[in-house]
Amino acid sequence: MNEYYYFGLAAMLYITTCWCFAAVRWFHTCRVPKERQRYTWPDRKLQVLCFSMATILLPYVFDPTNEAAWMLMKSYFPATYYFYCGLLLLCYAGTVKQWNRWKTVSWSAAAIVIATMLIPVLNAWLPFEFMSEKGLQFWHYAITVESLIMLVFCTLSMWQVWRWIKESRDANYSNRDDFPVRYASIILFYPLILTPLLWPAYIFDSRIGMAHLHVLLAIFNIVLLITVMPAWRRKAIIAEPDSEAVRFTAQQDASVEEQLDQVALEIKAYVEEQQAYLDSHLRIDDIVEHCQHGRTYVSLAFQRRFGSFASYINGLRLKYYEQYVAEHPNETKESAALSSGFASYNAYYRAKKRLSK
Repeated sequence: MNEYYYFGLAAMLYITTCWCFAAVRWFHTCRVPKERQRYTWPDRKLQVLCFSMATILLPYVFDPTNEAAWMLMKSYFPATYYFYCGLLLLCYAGTVKQWNRWKTVSWSAAAIVIATMLIPVLNAWLPFEFMSEKGLQFWHYAITVESLIMLVFCTLSMWQVWRWIKESRDANYSNRDDFPVRYASIILFYPLILTPLLWPAYIFDSRIGMAHLHVLLAIFNIVLLITVMPAWRRKAIIAEPDSEAVRFTAQQDASVEEQLDQVALEIKAYVEEQQAYLDSHLRIDDIVEHCQHGRTYVSLAFQRRFGSFASYINGLRLKYYEQYVAEHPNETKESAALSSGFASYNAYYRAKKRLSK
Protein backbone atom coordinates (compact mmCIF):
# COMPACT_ATOMS: atom_id res chain seq x y z
CA MET A 1 0.00 0.00 0.00
CA ASN A 2 2.91 2.37 0.68
CA GLU A 3 4.02 2.22 -2.94
CA TYR A 4 0.54 3.29 -4.05
CA TYR A 5 0.91 6.34 -1.82
CA TYR A 6 4.04 7.31 -3.76
CA PHE A 7 2.25 6.69 -7.05
CA GLY A 8 -0.40 9.19 -6.02
CA LEU A 9 2.24 11.63 -4.78
CA ALA A 10 4.12 11.48 -8.10
CA ALA A 11 0.88 12.12 -9.97
CA MET A 12 0.13 15.10 -7.71
CA LEU A 13 3.61 16.49 -8.40
CA TYR A 14 2.95 16.36 -12.13
CA ILE A 15 -0.52 17.92 -11.84
CA THR A 16 0.81 20.68 -9.57
CA THR A 17 3.49 21.68 -12.09
CA CYS A 18 0.78 21.73 -14.78
CA TRP A 19 -1.28 24.10 -12.62
CA CYS A 20 1.79 26.27 -11.98
CA PHE A 21 2.55 26.40 -15.70
CA ALA A 22 -1.05 27.37 -16.52
CA ALA A 23 -1.17 30.01 -13.76
CA VAL A 24 2.12 31.63 -14.74
CA ARG A 25 1.25 31.69 -18.43
CA TRP A 26 -2.17 33.19 -17.65
CA PHE A 27 -1.21 35.87 -15.14
CA HIS A 28 2.42 36.68 -15.94
CA THR A 29 2.95 38.22 -19.35
CA CYS A 30 5.79 40.69 -19.41
CA ARG A 31 5.70 44.05 -21.09
CA VAL A 32 6.65 43.36 -24.71
CA PRO A 33 4.49 40.25 -25.22
CA LYS A 34 1.68 41.90 -23.27
CA GLU A 35 1.47 44.78 -25.71
CA ARG A 36 0.96 42.41 -28.60
CA GLN A 37 -0.47 39.28 -26.95
CA ARG A 38 -2.40 37.95 -29.91
CA TYR A 39 0.47 38.33 -32.35
CA THR A 40 3.39 37.43 -30.11
CA TRP A 41 1.81 34.57 -28.18
CA PRO A 42 -1.19 33.27 -30.13
CA ASP A 43 -0.73 29.92 -28.36
CA ARG A 44 -0.73 31.36 -24.82
CA LYS A 45 -4.38 30.66 -23.94
CA LEU A 46 -4.23 27.26 -25.54
CA GLN A 47 -1.16 26.43 -23.47
CA VAL A 48 -3.13 27.34 -20.35
CA LEU A 49 -6.07 25.18 -21.44
CA CYS A 50 -3.93 22.17 -22.37
CA PHE A 51 -1.99 22.19 -19.10
CA SER A 52 -5.15 22.76 -17.06
CA MET A 53 -6.64 19.58 -18.52
CA ALA A 54 -4.36 17.55 -16.24
CA THR A 55 -6.96 18.28 -13.55
CA ILE A 56 -9.07 15.39 -14.86
CA LEU A 57 -6.38 13.02 -13.50
CA LEU A 58 -7.16 13.82 -9.84
CA PRO A 59 -9.09 10.56 -9.21
CA TYR A 60 -5.80 8.70 -9.53
CA VAL A 61 -4.18 11.00 -6.98
CA PHE A 62 -6.95 10.27 -4.46
CA ASP A 63 -6.98 6.52 -5.09
CA PRO A 64 -4.16 5.00 -7.17
CA THR A 65 -5.56 1.52 -6.49
CA ASN A 66 -8.81 2.26 -8.31
CA GLU A 67 -8.88 0.51 -11.71
CA ALA A 68 -11.07 3.16 -13.35
CA ALA A 69 -8.69 5.91 -12.20
CA TRP A 70 -5.70 3.89 -13.42
CA MET A 71 -7.35 3.34 -16.82
CA LEU A 72 -7.84 7.11 -17.12
CA MET A 73 -4.29 7.87 -16.03
CA LYS A 74 -2.47 5.44 -18.29
CA SER A 75 -4.66 6.40 -21.27
CA TYR A 76 -4.29 10.15 -20.84
CA PHE A 77 -0.77 10.64 -22.19
CA PRO A 78 -0.89 8.50 -25.37
CA ALA A 79 -4.36 9.90 -26.14
CA THR A 80 -3.64 13.60 -25.60
CA TYR A 81 0.09 14.36 -25.81
CA TYR A 82 0.42 14.32 -29.60
CA PHE A 83 -2.86 16.18 -29.95
CA TYR A 84 -1.66 18.95 -27.61
CA CYS A 85 1.67 19.23 -29.44
CA GLY A 86 0.09 19.33 -32.89
CA LEU A 87 -2.54 21.81 -31.74
CA LEU A 88 -0.02 24.21 -30.20
CA LEU A 89 2.28 24.00 -33.22
CA LEU A 90 -0.52 24.78 -35.65
CA CYS A 91 -2.02 27.46 -33.43
CA TYR A 92 1.23 29.34 -32.96
CA ALA A 93 2.64 29.05 -36.47
CA GLY A 94 -0.75 29.01 -38.19
CA THR A 95 -1.88 32.23 -36.53
CA VAL A 96 1.37 33.99 -37.36
CA LYS A 97 1.12 32.79 -40.97
CA GLN A 98 -2.58 33.73 -41.13
CA TRP A 99 -3.29 30.15 -42.21
CA ASN A 100 -6.91 29.60 -41.20
CA ARG A 101 -7.14 25.95 -42.20
CA TRP A 102 -5.39 24.92 -38.99
CA LYS A 103 -8.62 25.62 -37.09
CA THR A 104 -10.65 23.11 -39.10
CA VAL A 105 -7.99 20.42 -38.82
CA SER A 106 -7.52 21.03 -35.08
CA TRP A 107 -11.25 21.01 -34.30
CA SER A 108 -11.57 17.67 -36.11
CA ALA A 109 -8.71 16.24 -34.07
CA ALA A 110 -10.21 17.67 -30.86
CA ALA A 111 -13.54 15.95 -31.58
CA ILE A 112 -11.75 12.59 -31.87
CA VAL A 113 -9.87 13.12 -28.58
CA ILE A 114 -12.98 14.21 -26.67
CA ALA A 115 -15.04 11.31 -28.00
CA THR A 116 -12.35 8.82 -27.02
CA MET A 117 -11.48 10.20 -23.58
CA LEU A 118 -15.01 11.03 -22.41
CA ILE A 119 -15.82 7.45 -21.36
CA PRO A 120 -12.66 6.88 -19.22
CA VAL A 121 -13.12 10.32 -17.62
CA LEU A 122 -16.76 9.67 -16.67
CA ASN A 123 -15.93 6.16 -15.49
CA ALA A 124 -13.24 7.54 -13.14
CA TRP A 125 -15.10 10.62 -11.89
CA LEU A 126 -18.58 9.22 -11.32
CA PRO A 127 -19.24 7.65 -7.90
CA PHE A 128 -19.89 4.32 -9.62
CA GLU A 129 -18.09 2.46 -12.39
CA PHE A 130 -20.25 1.67 -15.41
CA MET A 131 -17.63 -0.08 -17.56
CA SER A 132 -17.13 -3.82 -17.32
CA GLU A 133 -13.80 -5.55 -17.68
CA LYS A 134 -14.57 -6.28 -21.34
CA GLY A 135 -15.56 -2.66 -21.83
CA LEU A 136 -12.24 -1.48 -20.42
CA GLN A 137 -10.41 -3.89 -22.72
CA PHE A 138 -12.29 -2.55 -25.73
CA TRP A 139 -11.52 1.02 -24.75
CA HIS A 140 -7.87 0.10 -24.38
CA TYR A 141 -7.82 -0.73 -28.10
CA ALA A 142 -9.89 2.34 -28.97
CA ILE A 143 -7.39 4.63 -27.22
CA THR A 144 -4.50 2.88 -28.98
CA VAL A 145 -6.09 3.60 -32.36
CA GLU A 146 -6.89 7.20 -31.34
CA SER A 147 -3.32 7.82 -30.15
CA LEU A 148 -1.96 6.62 -33.51
CA ILE A 149 -4.33 9.00 -35.30
CA MET A 150 -3.08 11.85 -33.10
CA LEU A 151 0.50 10.83 -33.88
CA VAL A 152 -0.31 11.31 -37.57
CA PHE A 153 -1.96 14.66 -36.76
CA CYS A 154 1.12 15.80 -34.84
CA THR A 155 3.47 14.61 -37.60
CA LEU A 156 1.53 16.57 -40.20
CA SER A 157 1.67 19.65 -37.92
CA MET A 158 5.44 19.31 -37.60
CA TRP A 159 5.78 18.89 -41.36
CA GLN A 160 3.69 22.02 -42.01
CA VAL A 161 5.70 24.13 -39.55
CA TRP A 162 8.93 22.76 -41.01
CA ARG A 163 7.78 23.92 -44.45
CA TRP A 164 7.10 27.38 -43.06
CA ILE A 165 10.53 27.48 -41.44
CA LYS A 166 12.23 26.55 -44.72
CA GLU A 167 10.12 29.09 -46.58
CA SER A 168 10.89 31.84 -44.08
CA ARG A 169 14.29 32.97 -45.19
CA ASP A 170 15.53 35.67 -42.87
CA ALA A 171 15.70 38.23 -45.67
CA ASN A 172 12.21 37.38 -46.91
CA TYR A 173 10.19 39.51 -44.51
CA SER A 174 9.97 43.27 -44.20
CA ASN A 175 8.67 42.89 -40.62
CA ARG A 176 10.98 40.68 -38.60
CA ASP A 177 8.15 39.40 -36.42
CA ASP A 178 6.20 38.01 -39.38
CA PHE A 179 7.57 34.54 -38.73
CA PRO A 180 9.97 34.06 -35.78
CA VAL A 181 12.05 31.23 -37.20
CA ARG A 182 14.18 30.78 -34.08
CA TYR A 183 11.26 30.12 -31.73
CA ALA A 184 9.46 27.90 -34.27
CA SER A 185 12.64 25.84 -34.69
CA ILE A 186 12.83 25.29 -30.93
CA ILE A 187 9.25 24.18 -30.38
CA LEU A 188 9.18 22.07 -33.56
CA PHE A 189 10.98 19.18 -31.88
CA TYR A 190 9.15 19.16 -28.55
CA PRO A 191 6.82 16.32 -29.65
CA LEU A 192 9.84 14.05 -30.11
CA ILE A 193 11.36 14.63 -26.67
CA LEU A 194 8.88 12.62 -24.61
CA THR A 195 7.94 9.99 -27.19
CA PRO A 196 10.16 7.25 -25.64
CA LEU A 197 8.56 7.90 -22.22
CA LEU A 198 4.87 7.91 -23.11
CA TRP A 199 4.25 4.34 -24.15
CA PRO A 200 5.95 1.96 -21.64
CA ALA A 201 3.50 2.55 -18.76
CA TYR A 202 0.55 2.19 -21.10
CA ILE A 203 1.78 -0.88 -22.96
CA PHE A 204 3.11 -2.74 -19.91
CA ASP A 205 0.39 -1.53 -17.51
CA SER A 206 3.10 -0.31 -15.13
CA ARG A 207 2.24 2.01 -12.26
CA ILE A 208 5.92 2.28 -11.34
CA GLY A 209 6.72 3.35 -14.88
CA MET A 210 3.92 5.91 -14.70
CA ALA A 211 5.32 7.32 -11.43
CA HIS A 212 8.73 7.79 -13.07
CA LEU A 213 7.04 9.42 -16.04
CA HIS A 214 5.21 11.85 -13.74
CA VAL A 215 8.44 12.99 -12.11
CA LEU A 216 10.15 13.47 -15.48
CA LEU A 217 7.15 15.33 -16.86
CA ALA A 218 7.11 17.61 -13.81
CA ILE A 219 10.73 18.54 -14.48
CA PHE A 220 9.98 19.00 -18.18
CA ASN A 221 7.09 21.36 -17.37
CA ILE A 222 9.39 23.64 -15.41
CA VAL A 223 12.05 23.58 -18.13
CA LEU A 224 9.43 24.30 -20.80
CA LEU A 225 8.03 27.22 -18.81
CA ILE A 226 11.51 28.74 -18.49
CA THR A 227 12.02 28.24 -22.24
CA VAL A 228 8.84 29.89 -23.49
CA MET A 229 8.63 32.81 -21.07
CA PRO A 230 11.46 35.18 -22.07
CA ALA A 231 10.25 35.96 -25.59
CA TRP A 232 11.54 39.51 -25.45
CA ARG A 233 15.09 38.30 -24.79
CA ARG A 234 15.34 36.22 -27.93
CA LYS A 235 17.97 37.34 -30.40
CA ALA A 236 16.68 39.25 -33.40
CA ILE A 237 16.68 37.33 -36.62
CA ILE A 238 19.82 38.23 -38.48
CA ALA A 239 19.52 38.20 -42.23
CA GLU A 240 21.91 35.89 -44.03
CA PRO A 241 22.61 36.48 -47.69
CA ASP A 242 21.27 33.94 -50.15
CA SER A 243 24.06 31.55 -51.19
CA GLU A 244 23.36 32.15 -54.88
CA ALA A 245 23.43 35.88 -54.27
CA VAL A 246 26.82 35.60 -52.59
CA ARG A 247 28.24 33.91 -55.66
CA PHE A 248 26.77 36.58 -57.91
CA THR A 249 28.12 39.32 -55.64
CA ALA A 250 31.62 38.26 -56.53
CA GLN A 251 30.91 38.75 -60.21
CA GLN A 252 31.58 42.18 -61.68
CA ASP A 253 30.37 41.32 -65.12
CA ALA A 254 28.83 44.33 -66.91
CA SER A 255 25.84 42.33 -68.14
CA VAL A 256 24.98 41.40 -64.56
CA GLU A 257 25.14 45.02 -63.48
CA GLU A 258 22.92 46.02 -66.38
CA GLN A 259 20.42 43.35 -65.42
CA LEU A 260 20.48 44.54 -61.81
CA ASP A 261 19.73 48.09 -62.94
CA GLN A 262 16.65 46.83 -64.74
CA VAL A 263 15.55 44.79 -61.72
CA ALA A 264 16.07 47.81 -59.44
CA LEU A 265 13.83 49.95 -61.67
CA GLU A 266 11.09 47.33 -61.55
CA ILE A 267 11.43 47.07 -57.77
CA LYS A 268 11.06 50.83 -57.37
CA ALA A 269 8.08 50.92 -59.70
CA TYR A 270 6.30 48.25 -57.70
CA VAL A 271 7.38 49.14 -54.17
CA GLU A 272 7.38 52.95 -54.33
CA GLU A 273 5.00 53.93 -57.13
CA GLN A 274 2.41 51.28 -56.33
CA GLN A 275 3.11 51.69 -52.59
CA ALA A 276 3.58 47.97 -52.01
CA TYR A 277 5.51 48.87 -48.85
CA LEU A 278 2.20 49.67 -47.14
CA ASP A 279 1.51 45.93 -46.97
CA SER A 280 2.71 45.04 -43.46
CA HIS A 281 3.38 41.45 -44.52
CA LEU A 282 5.26 42.29 -47.71
CA ARG A 283 7.86 39.64 -48.51
CA ILE A 284 10.74 39.63 -50.90
CA ASP A 285 9.06 36.68 -52.60
CA ASP A 286 6.10 38.94 -53.41
CA ILE A 287 8.47 41.27 -55.23
CA VAL A 288 10.11 38.34 -57.02
CA GLU A 289 6.69 37.22 -58.23
CA HIS A 290 5.77 40.72 -59.40
CA CYS A 291 9.05 41.47 -61.16
CA GLN A 292 9.26 38.00 -62.70
CA HIS A 293 12.99 37.79 -62.17
CA GLY A 294 14.82 35.09 -60.30
CA ARG A 295 15.12 35.45 -56.54
CA THR A 296 18.89 35.63 -56.89
CA TYR A 297 18.73 38.79 -59.03
CA VAL A 298 16.11 40.43 -56.82
CA SER A 299 18.09 39.67 -53.65
CA LEU A 300 21.28 40.91 -55.25
CA ALA A 301 19.55 44.07 -56.48
CA PHE A 302 18.50 44.85 -52.93
CA GLN A 303 22.01 44.24 -51.64
CA ARG A 304 23.73 46.42 -54.27
CA ARG A 305 21.13 49.09 -54.98
CA PHE A 306 19.10 49.49 -51.78
CA GLY A 307 21.26 48.24 -48.91
CA SER A 308 18.87 45.55 -47.70
CA PHE A 309 15.27 44.57 -48.22
CA ALA A 310 14.04 45.34 -44.70
CA SER A 311 15.94 48.64 -44.46
CA TYR A 312 14.64 49.84 -47.83
CA ILE A 313 11.01 48.95 -47.10
CA ASN A 314 11.01 50.28 -43.56
CA GLY A 315 12.73 53.48 -44.68
CA LEU A 316 9.83 54.12 -47.04
CA ARG A 317 7.37 53.32 -44.27
CA LEU A 318 9.05 55.78 -41.92
CA LYS A 319 8.77 58.58 -44.48
CA TYR A 320 5.13 57.71 -45.09
CA TYR A 321 4.49 57.68 -41.34
CA GLU A 322 5.80 61.21 -40.91
CA GLN A 323 3.69 62.42 -43.84
CA TYR A 324 0.63 60.57 -42.57
CA VAL A 325 0.91 62.04 -39.06
CA ALA A 326 1.25 65.54 -40.51
CA GLU A 327 -1.86 65.08 -42.65
CA HIS A 328 -3.89 63.29 -39.93
CA PRO A 329 -3.03 65.01 -36.63
CA ASN A 330 -5.97 63.42 -34.82
CA GLU A 331 -4.94 59.84 -35.58
CA THR A 332 -3.36 57.74 -32.83
CA LYS A 333 0.25 56.62 -33.14
CA GLU A 334 -0.89 53.00 -33.39
CA SER A 335 -3.30 53.80 -36.22
CA ALA A 336 -0.68 55.84 -38.07
CA ALA A 337 1.83 53.00 -37.78
CA LEU A 338 -0.66 50.46 -39.12
CA SER A 339 -1.56 52.77 -42.00
CA SER A 340 2.13 53.12 -42.83
CA GLY A 341 2.73 49.39 -43.25
CA PHE A 342 4.06 48.58 -39.79
CA ALA A 343 2.63 45.67 -37.81
CA SER A 344 2.24 47.96 -34.77
CA TYR A 345 3.56 51.18 -33.26
CA ASN A 346 6.24 49.14 -31.51
CA ALA A 347 7.40 47.88 -34.90
CA TYR A 348 7.56 51.48 -36.11
CA TYR A 349 9.57 52.51 -33.06
CA ARG A 350 12.04 49.64 -33.45
CA ALA A 351 12.50 50.34 -37.16
CA LYS A 352 13.11 54.04 -36.50
CA LYS A 353 15.61 53.26 -33.76
CA ARG A 354 17.41 50.69 -35.92
CA LEU A 355 17.62 52.86 -39.05
CA SER A 356 18.68 56.00 -37.17
CA LYS A 357 21.89 54.34 -35.98
